[in-house]
Parts: sequence; structure tokens; C-alpha cells
Amino acid sequence: MVPVEVGWGSFRRDRYTEEDAEVNQRLYLDLLEETRENSQLRLVAYQQRAARYYNKKVNGQFLKVGDLVLRKVMPNTKNPQHGVFEANWEGPYRIKAIMWKGTYHLENMEGKLVPLAWNAEHLRKYYQ
Repeated sequence: MVPVEVGWGSFRRDRYTEEDAEVNQRLYLDLLEETRENSQLRLVAYQQRAARYYNKKVNGQFLKVGDLVLRKVMPNTKNPQHGVFEANWEGPYRIKAIMWKGTYHLENMEGKLVPLAWNAEHLRKYYQ
């Protein structure tokens, strides 16, 4: 191993001056805001591309009042005695009202209202 006093210096270390370092630091700080703005623009462009790709692949589900649907069986409502062979969908139910896009109030076939609103993600159209 070579002692530090005898070792060769690097080009960068040999040519280093305080004045150049301060000038470079001020230049970097001046460009910092522009760099942040550019990164924000790239982020927004990426998010728009991702949304466009996702929306191109998604098929909207449009349900009307009176349509028959099946409701997904949730883990907290599954009967543990049935095991893995239990049905994944239950119903049919009739759409009673549309709260807003994608959220529905359901009623069973006897006309009794289901207590909670359901998202279209957990519903599937029922065909007789």
C-alpha cells in the first residue's frame, strides 16, 4: 500500500479551485427549479399515458334500474362449512336505484331492499 503523501493525485483534485466550485454550485441552484418543472411535466405525461392505456383496456359496465345482477360473495359473508366449493356469486338481485355512476342499491326477487349500496365491480349482469 502506498502512503497518502506519496500517492498520485487525480486530475479533478489537482485542478480543483474554490471559485470554480462556487460558480458551478450557483449554476446548479439556478437550474434546480427548471429541473423540478421538467420532472413534474414528465410525471404528468407518464400518468396520462398510463391512464390512456388503462382506459383503452377497460370495458365499462352499464346497468339500468330493473336489471338483474349477481352479487359477488365476499369473504366475510362466506359460509365456512361450504369450503372451497361454495359459489362465488349469489343472487339474482334487481337494481332498485342508481346512487351515482357505478354504485347501486339492490333488492332481492321478493322486493326486500339489500341494506348496503354495491359497487359495479362486485356485480355481474344476470342473464335468464
